[in-house]
Amino acid sequence: MVRGKTQMRRIENATSRQVTFSKRRNGLLKKAFELSVLCDAEVALIVFSPRGKLYEFASSSLQETIERYRKHKKNVQNDNTPLVQDMQAQRVEVTVLSKHLEHETASMVKKIETLEIAKRKLLGEGLGTCTIEELQRIEQQLERSVCTIRARKMQVFKEHIQQLKEKEKILIAENAALCEKYEGESVPERNEERENVDVGGGGGGGGGGDGDTESSENSDVETELFIGRPEKRMKHTLIMEK
Repeated sequence: MVRGKTQMRRIENATSRQVTFSKRRNGLLKKAFELSVLCDAEVALIVFSPRGKLYEFASSSLQETIERYRKHKKNVQNDNTPLVQDMQAQRVEVTVLSKHLEHETASMVKKIETLEIAKRKLLGEGLGTCTIEELQRIEQQLERSVCTIRARKMQVFKEHIQQLKEKEKILIAENAALCEKYEGESVPERNEERENVDVGGGGGGGGGGDGDTESSENSDVETELFIGRPEKRMKHTLIMEK
């Protein structure tokens, strides 16, 4: 016959409860004895029946085992006392820090709301509830902001103009260098052309005075490509005429 599973609840019938207690008690005492013998363990067992009768078992001495238990428990409590104190201190610190963070969070939320309201007012929104003093203060703040923006704009313009002037100086210097280079290369060519013209005029001999004068005047006419500022061009023309 298969034995059914016993339900873990109080047995209502007194006789069945007493029988079950006797059987389970004897089995428990037997298991305690076997544990002490097989495993060389110090075992102490105390059981009180429903009527208050004491049943006990000890592998050596019950009093010694109880004293050993008390000493061990006291030592464990002493060892755990610093740990418990540290844990309590940490809990207190966490609680204080949590409250501080909550306060800071609430303060930051209020500041953000205030800044949002001020921003909307500067944009011309939500001015219906503003007083005359608040409107005047907003107006003064906007005027100061406009003055600051204009000053910054003028500073940027001046910096840009200064950069353009620096570029102008660089371009003028490069232009002057190119002019000097061109003048140095063109002088020998013009001298050579003049020598050729002089030789050609002398070989014509007596071809007539007017023809010689016109040819000499025509030979003095030169077309040049000059790169540079007008004052440089005038200076170059005077040098050529001399």
